[in-house]
Amino acid sequence: MPDPARQEKPPLYRLGKLAELARVSRQVVSTYCMYGLIQETDRTPGGHRLFGASMARRIRLIQDLKKRYTLREIREIFIRDRF
Repeated sequence: MPDPARQEKPPLYRLGKLAELARVSRQVVSTYCMYGLIQETDRTPGGHRLFGASMARRIRLIQDLKKRYTLREIREIFIRDRF
């Protein structure tokens, strides 16, 4: 039986790797952070932002929503729907 105290943590990615996973530029990731559309999970000791894999999926969702909405509208949708 696995020891619950030793469960593996999900991987965290630095900004560049997250951008690569989501197939967007580093600037897009930074912009989405600035707009509050994605959130960092943690920071490295050196201060680099770390993101969970769920943020890559969220970025792809935002990219799809951008076809119909502005970033401001997307943020309002996320706030309204507590997404």
